[in-house]
Amino acid sequence: MDDYEAFTDRRHAGRVLASRLMKYAGRDDVIALALPRGGVPVAHEVASALGAPMDVFLVRKLGTPGHRELAMGAIASGGVRVVNHDVVQWYGISESAIDRIAREEQEELERRERAYRDDRPVPDLTGKIVILIDDGLATGSTMRAAAQAVRARRPARTVVAVPVGAPQTCAELSAVADEVICVRMPEPFSAVGQWYFNFEQTSDDEVRELLRKSTAIPQPHH
Repeated sequence: MDDYEAFTDRRHAGRVLASRLMKYAGRDDVIALALPRGGVPVAHEVASALGAPMDVFLVRKLGTPGHRELAMGAIASGGVRVVNHDVVQWYGISESAIDRIAREEQEELERRERAYRDDRPVPDLTGKIVILIDDGLATGSTMRAAAQAVRARRPARTVVAVPVGAPQTCAELSAVADEVICVRMPEPFSAVGQWYFNFEQTSDDEVRELLRKSTAIPQPHH
């Protein structure tokens, strides 16, 4: 298959990604963590193929004041905050502005946490092989925050796995993960959505449905 052929949709991308992760199949110390919402259908396919549980790991981008699409950092489940000091210095962003935006995003993160997880506890990642999955990597700021947040929970290994990513971003993430798997790294890379024929938004309902299904998958017992 041509390296630069687009994926049909996120589930197709997940199946292709799973084929690169089969060394982790059938183990009882592996967990797939999806970055909602787009990462969930991808992770569902990976978790099904590996016979591993799946959960969501929530990350919210902290948008730069006046340039909200530009990430000056991110927050993640478990009270982790990562700040991009280059962006903060360049735009002269005050600590109080960062705090204000972090508080707003924390509320949304907690809302989603409740909406997706129902009453299930956050999974214990200690000593686990954690595979962090999204539908693609552009700047990688949210994935970087997720990887740093996961590492704070003392897993045995942190693996970042995506179907497609910007080559430089994939290379840079090896600084925060034990292993980075980017199935396709096209040059030039403009946007994740370009590498999918169908890149419709994943809905909250779809996230909940896939999480319910994944908890019903029988896990391997040794």
